[in-house]
Amino acid sequence: MKITPGKLKGLNAVADKRGVIAAAAMDQRGSLKKALGANATAAMMEEFKVAVSRLLTPYASAILLDPEYGLPAAKARAKNAGLLLAYEESGYDNTQPGRLPDLLPHCSVRRLQADGADCIKILLYYTPFDSAEVNDIKHAFIERIGAECRAADIPFFLEFVGYDPAGGDEKGLAYAKQKPEIVRASIAEFSKDQYAVDVLKVEIPVNTKFVEGVPAFAGQKAYSKAEALDHFRAAAAVARRPFIFLSAGVSNAEFNQSLALATESGVKFAGVLCGRATWKDGISVYAEKGLGAFEQWLQTKGRENIEAVNRSLQGASPWFATYGVQSAAALA
Repeated sequence: MKITPGKLKGLNAVADKRGVIAAAAMDQRGSLKKALGANATAAMMEEFKVAVSRLLTPYASAILLDPEYGLPAAKARAKNAGLLLAYEESGYDNTQPGRLPDLLPHCSVRRLQADGADCIKILLYYTPFDSAEVNDIKHAFIERIGAECRAADIPFFLEFVGYDPAGGDEKGLAYAKQKPEIVRASIAEFSKDQYAVDVLKVEIPVNTKFVEGVPAFAGQKAYSKAEALDHFRAAAAVARRPFIFLSAGVSNAEFNQSLALATESGVKFAGVLCGRATWKDGISVYAEKGLGAFEQWLQTKGRENIEAVNRSLQGASPWFATYGVQSAAALA
């Protein structure tokens, strides 16, 4: 296995000294604007992102931002932190079924590189249980982006988030029972060479609230703890690329419990891209009390949150361990 110079440089830039990706995520747009309130402005979005980037990246190996509101935050990040930039439009096309994606019309991979990106990230809503027609569109979409990243010699991070095509409750028990197969099958699909994905950004393969025997358990059982550990292993077994976990908006405590399960399962996950589990509780502080109070919150509770995630990464493996080597240099 060999990796091209640009991709190797980019992957090393967003990993820590161990080769683990301990990255913060602050590329939220529509959801953040809604959370900040009806009077949220572009200037407020930028200000919020700058504060998160400046005060939390000293404790992260990288930060994921968007080119719409996040470029000032990219400049404010700590020198130690690499930069991932999102390439997709916020949300998805809700005028037709299938949660189809689109790209930011004013962006290209080369333009994001010129903005300082070490890596490119795409979010895709995906489930193997949607129609073949819908998924064929999504497969072609990812193939095009993979080819563009390959031509520019920059790493491609693909984040996929599952959903119920029938419109069911994705936080409910029925979906929790489907989730392991949605995550496993998605990892298997996008590990294929045709997509040229370098790192898979994946959901925790179980909903921790439905795992009997863990602190987050809310009373309804979808899986025993032993079954949950097996679901982690089954998902990891089909990965042919390094994979990292996303926090998907759960609390910091729940995300760390999920990472503890990942560690106990023995899977070689390569780190995290963690957003809301670190800073979402500060949104109300910013909205109600202003920037100064939010910065103070980030320096205390925000730092506590990100350092808790970093401790949970002691069980993570270097991204290059997926390829059976002891150092990134062995792939040059």
